[in-house]
Amino acid sequence: MPRVLHTAQALVDVILEVPSLPPRGGNVNASSEKRYAGGASTILIAAARAGAQAVHGGAHGNGPNGDLVREVLGADGVTLSDLPREGNDTGYCVVLLEPSAERSFLTVYGAERAITAASLARLDPQPGDLLCVSGYTLFEPTREPLLAFLDSVPAGVEVVLDPGEPFASFSAEVQERVLARTTVWTSNADEARALTGLDSLEDTPAALRRRIGAHAVVVVRDGERGCTVFHHGRGTHIPAFPQRAVDTNGAGDTHTGVMLAERALGADWESAATRANAAAAIAVTRKGTESAPTRAEVDEFLS
Repeated sequence: MPRVLHTAQALVDVILEVPSLPPRGGNVNASSEKRYAGGASTILIAAARAGAQAVHGGAHGNGPNGDLVREVLGADGVTLSDLPREGNDTGYCVVLLEPSAERSFLTVYGAERAITAASLARLDPQPGDLLCVSGYTLFEPTREPLLAFLDSVPAGVEVVLDPGEPFASFSAEVQERVLARTTVWTSNADEARALTGLDSLEDTPAALRRRIGAHAVVVVRDGERGCTVFHHGRGTHIPAFPQRAVDTNGAGDTHTGVMLAERALGADWESAATRANAAAAIAVTRKGTESAPTRAEVDEFLS
């Protein structure tokens, strides 16, 4: 069976529930603090719970944050291809969660940035595998190791780009190097608009496919309106399952993880996106980044 592989950073998310963001120089009191494995962990957990073999290839530390990431990934059967970095702990991301479910982030780097092309190569991607790449890895110091690794990836591996917010801000040279290896694009609507410069969301999947190449599959999520899957020269709208959200943190990553798992299990893109929409709908009704449902829970939801 093809595997779901991830090259990006697994962090610890420290989620603080706040009534609102503080004004500059001001203060608010958090009503709760919880710690979860986040970043690449969310996609991998979602993929594993959907039934796929999932492997993390990023670096991780040997302190309490790294321990938490390994414990959480291991509980769902996600394996790690690299060894802990001695003397350095995994970084973390402070997430300010407002009552509207809107989030703001502050990230502190750690051992997860200590990758090399050789360390990523321990993933040993094979034709048919789905290899995830994050736009956040294109910041220094992880940019060049990732680009060098991508140059070595064999043909037949699905390179899945999750651009994140920063991808559109990188130089054209960096963008083209990544897009030249990309076979699957998956993003939210704002990220798609940012790269294409188009206001009309209906036009962005086709524009992205022209930018990447005719071989590409483009998936663009649009919240409660679902997502569009564009390949073979046509786009298909996949309706969402709107829910009352309590925490949207990790919903997009859950969508990506489940969709890729379904592809690894043999589903077509449209069927995979339908189950991913359902999984994301379940995830937003739960707090935390480890909120991905199991395969059985998605089956029950859809029934």
